[in-house]
Amino acid sequence: MTLGTIVKSTLLAAGALALLGPSGALAADEATSVGKGLAVLGGGVAVIGGGIGIGLIGKGAVESIARQPEASGKIQINMILAAALVEGATLFAVAVGFLAK
Repeated sequence: MTLGTIVKSTLLAAGALALLGPSGALAADEATSVGKGLAVLGGGVAVIGGGIGIGLIGKGAVESIARQPEASGKIQINMILAAALVEGATLFAVAVGFLAK
């Protein structure tokens, strides 16, 4: 299986869980706990996506430095900035997942 297939399967499974989550047949407390569980699951998916993104950023930076060693300083700075933005977005998604009502 390729990485794209795994990511698509994970997102499809998370979407199916979101649709099957809280239903009208559940009591109010049960629906709330299922909703919170799905929110935390979404935070976990965000962490997986962030990890994949940072890994791809690092991979690209290492390949670029291998091809042009004289540009390593600029490449490293851009890599760190991009990784920090991905990390920030991932942290925000996890925080939103934990704060879900």
